[in-house]
Amino acid sequence: MALGSAGALVTATLVAGAVSAPAASAAGRPGPDREAKGAAIAAARAAKAGIDWQDCPADWGLAKPIQCGWVSVPVDYAHPYGKQIKLAVDRIGNTGTAQERQGSLVYNPGGPGGSGMRFPTRVVNKNPVWANVAKAYDFVGFDPRGVGHSAPISCVDPQEFVKAPKMDPVPDTTADKTAQRKLAREYAEGCAERSGAMLPYMTTPNTARDLDVIRAALGERKLNYLGVSYGTYLGAVYGTLFPGHLRRMIVDSVVNPARENIWYQANLNQDIAFEGRWKDWEDWVAANDAAFHLGTTRDAVQAKWLQLRATAKKNPIGGTVGPAELTSYFQSAPYYDSSWVPIATVFSKYVAGDTKALVDAAAPDMSNTAGNITAENGNAVYTAVECADAKWPTSWQKWDRDNTRLNQKYPFMTWANAWMNLPCATWPAKQHTPVHVTTHEGLPQVLIVQSTRDAATPYEGAVELHKRFQGSRLITEKDAGSHGVTGLVNPCINQRVDAYLLDGKLDGADVTCGPHATPKP
Repeated sequence: MALGSAGALVTATLVAGAVSAPAASAAGRPGPDREAKGAAIAAARAAKAGIDWQDCPADWGLAKPIQCGWVSVPVDYAHPYGKQIKLAVDRIGNTGTAQERQGSLVYNPGGPGGSGMRFPTRVVNKNPVWANVAKAYDFVGFDPRGVGHSAPISCVDPQEFVKAPKMDPVPDTTADKTAQRKLAREYAEGCAERSGAMLPYMTTPNTARDLDVIRAALGERKLNYLGVSYGTYLGAVYGTLFPGHLRRMIVDSVVNPARENIWYQANLNQDIAFEGRWKDWEDWVAANDAAFHLGTTRDAVQAKWLQLRATAKKNPIGGTVGPAELTSYFQSAPYYDSSWVPIATVFSKYVAGDTKALVDAAAPDMSNTAGNITAENGNAVYTAVECADAKWPTSWQKWDRDNTRLNQKYPFMTWANAWMNLPCATWPAKQHTPVHVTTHEGLPQVLIVQSTRDAATPYEGAVELHKRFQGSRLITEKDAGSHGVTGLVNPCINQRVDAYLLDGKLDGADVTCGPHATPKP
């Protein structure tokens, strides 16, 4: 899932990027073959060095028995002996016997810009969904390049980044659009100023190469990988570049990997899917009117939302919560079912006259400097990867036309998402061509898991990757829309994930599962 913003709301708008698969190019010239050779050199070096596992630094919030370490990777794989950066990794050993152990399971939660370092806490917290898999695998997380503890990048002062209220993302006038364009351009310039040396190398293919170096450092001949949201695109690119280095891979809530989708089109498609899931949430709120008193129909709930938005626009609630902050907070409802009850509760309290709950939930906490650094860093990586992965339209007319048209039918996220991505139109660093994701020799059977009403990664993405990865199996969670399906309780899915990771077993054909349980107020 992604974070984000240009002007900027923290938009959980997922995703991320690419270069091309190893192909012939003139010897000695920087090109995909040089990067493939560079990746092999870096992996060999990492296999020799291994990882010096220690207790994690106290301020990382990862207590024993989780251990932390570092893996060195080149900034530029075309120059494997050039500048190196250190990537933070962590792990917890398998909970079963030595005989049961099947190696490491490496996780990426998405973004781009998300940290995977919390993954081993699923074992510490005895998460029942993952209990069987934890017997067989060490759970390994990492901060991708540019994220968290791994040579973090930044585009703006973090306190400045979270400051509120921001401009209303929905423009009323040409002047509003001009102001947002200026903010987006300044954001791009800030990225160049603060992190310029890293920007050309903040691509999904480079993160995939980093993943292969981590595999080697772990002493694994082949990678076991779980990727969610943008992590599915990282997995798709890894599977294309390193098909013979994969043992098992699960991709959950899938980015459409088609070149023409990365990333401009992907964001437009999200806007449509977000509107659909927003309506699902409103239907649920209306069905639970006895608990929330926000109206007995979707239209009634929507009218309350529009009223809240208009009030906040005229006079930001608590001085800090305007339409941008509301969109940022409420977008968690179409993202994750786990947000349905908390967001409806806060909304209900506000309508009943309690504004404090809404301000506490939606306003930035200026005293949380560590959290604000994380939010700014996540947004910087999101922007850097999406902008570097592909060539973006530079014509404002195109952006304006496309988003104006979409906003008419899909107003919930359209303009907020547009401003978040607009820095890519004036990006000051190289923009690459996405990898052509496809099956090469050695690719094992991949398990794809997707809900039909996902907002951040529309269902078509899973269908497209399924076509491209021969022998893959697709589990469809029908009539559900939470983003990230494998972590939810749904025995039809959970049992199949276990069977695949523990025994390498897949169904003979694709499977459709019913939805997980709907949240109860």
